[in-house]
Amino acid sequence: MVMDLGTLIQKHLLSLQTLDYAMAGRWLGHAVRGRFIHRPIMASAPVRGERLIGWAAHYLTGVLFATLFLSAAGAGWLENPSLWPALVFGILTLAAPFLVLQPGMGAGLAARRTPAPNAARLKSLATHLTFGAGLWLSALCLTLL
Repeated sequence: MVMDLGTLIQKHLLSLQTLDYAMAGRWLGHAVRGRFIHRPIMASAPVRGERLIGWAAHYLTGVLFATLFLSAAGAGWLENPSLWPALVFGILTLAAPFLVLQPGMGAGLAARRTPAPNAARLKSLATHLTFGAGLWLSALCLTLL
């Protein structure tokens, strides 16, 4: 949810274009049928329920990544959470959009086929750093219970 709050700030306060999760759902809908590459995804046929599929996949991915982080960081981190490991993990999660989602949706590796690749990369970095910050904030909240 912290990641989504950061995305809302990018979109509404900074007027930056953000990922439409319906397009991620469209990509997933085609992927289960064996089509993984689109040029671009907007030109591919819509998939029934693509917005719901995209948002569900977004949150499922976040839960899976958080589980992976917690299993690597261990119970000690949960008892005494520190920011840096969570931020580093957030940066590591950039592999998913840079190596899978963006190429599959027609944007190329690390958004190299977009009109402004470096801007797209910075937005992805900011988004995934907020994911890491969300892991840390969630752990801090748990320590207050």
